[in-house]
Amino acid sequence: MTSAAYGAEAEDDEPAKPSVPNVYLDLRTTYATIPAGTLGLGFGSSSISSALEALAALRGTSFPGGLPAAQSIAIDLPLTIDVTDRVSLYGGVSGTSANLGNSGWSSLEITSWNIGVQADLYQQNGGLIPTVTLQSTITQSIPNVPGATTSFNNIVEFDYALDEDETRGWLAGMQHTYADINSPVARIGTNKIFYVGGYYQWPSNWKFTGRVGVQSFAGAQLLNQTPIQPFTQPIVRLDLDRMDDNDNRLFGITAQIAWMPKPSYQVTLRTPLYAVRN
Repeated sequence: MTSAAYGAEAEDDEPAKPSVPNVYLDLRTTYATIPAGTLGLGFGSSSISSALEALAALRGTSFPGGLPAAQSIAIDLPLTIDVTDRVSLYGGVSGTSANLGNSGWSSLEITSWNIGVQADLYQQNGGLIPTVTLQSTITQSIPNVPGATTSFNNIVEFDYALDEDETRGWLAGMQHTYADINSPVARIGTNKIFYVGGYYQWPSNWKFTGRVGVQSFAGAQLLNQTPIQPFTQPIVRLDLDRMDDNDNRLFGITAQIAWMPKPSYQVTLRTPLYAVRN
């Protein structure tokens, strides 16, 4: 008869099962309102998708009084692979629809593609130095014709956990967005966001994250439109996520208010569709 101690030792000698990366479609659906005379920029690539759709709708259209107020719906479909617990790769397309002024909603069409990476450059693991995360995304509008845009979005975030399980902590970070227009008579200035925040995760695996900061946009000149003036204004983002026991997101909702200087409102639903989930 084999003893319990011997049985446990034999089990420890078995080779570890290889870890399989998470693979999922990180479906995000965003509704945004954009004040007259500006672009709907803000946190993350969903805001960029909305702004690119507004620019696409302007091709061949003139608004002598400046850009009208607008609404937009963006559906982002990045296929995401969590290569390790520190590195994720993603790439996909965005479909958008916009309502400029009283022109009515445009048809929902694929208007951009994107690729990117998110990586923890350093992990706190109970130490005093916070986790440092870098996220970089390239977004290209479709089709690539005169007036098309390419944007480069980079986020550096510092996460200082206050407990071993990392269920509560403080955040600080910066987002930098540079957009290039395929036209010699148009330009978009850089957009920067500096922010602080925090998060708390309940035992039920609901997680709340809040960020407040300042957004500084350098302005833009769009073809025959009146110039979009630069601004420096506050921005607020609130996230509520349902996680599983392994910190995989099951559902999320994000609310954002960005003053430009009039407020722009944005709501995003995240409903990941997992092919493989650890």
